[in-house]
Amino acid sequence: MSNERFKLIPEAHLLLFMENKTLLLLRKNTGYEDGKYSVVAGHFEGNETAREAMVREAFEEAGIKIYPKDLVLAHITHRKHLDERVSFFFTTATWEGAITNMEPKKCADLRWFPIDSMPDNMVPYVRDAIEQSLKGNIYSEFGWKEK
Repeated sequence: MSNERFKLIPEAHLLLFMENKTLLLLRKNTGYEDGKYSVVAGHFEGNETAREAMVREAFEEAGIKIYPKDLVLAHITHRKHLDERVSFFFTTATWEGAITNMEPKKCADLRWFPIDSMPDNMVPYVRDAIEQSLKGNIYSEFGWKEK
């Protein structure tokens, strides 16, 4: 039996909504789900809170300034793919600056999509989290085999 503790990878995701639309980005050159739409997101860097990670990622990827106090937890997904991750989905009604693709080498498209007609080519757990959050469900599990 190993003495090493189990490790879980935390991620922060930003759900922005405006006029029945949601902001999505098209992944490219990332090595994960390239060619599929997702949301502004990223891993925690360590020694930062979930909200701090979200603030940093929003600026790095979309060029907008958001404040931790304005972030509302919309959903949490405990998911499994090759490893286990916990994805925190935050939303906010306010931000500063124009939404801009700050990472064109990793993002082929950044724009608003109607919530009722999101693209078919979405990262599956992200689509699920958006749908779950819109239903008011705060927690879900994704990618686990049925027991």
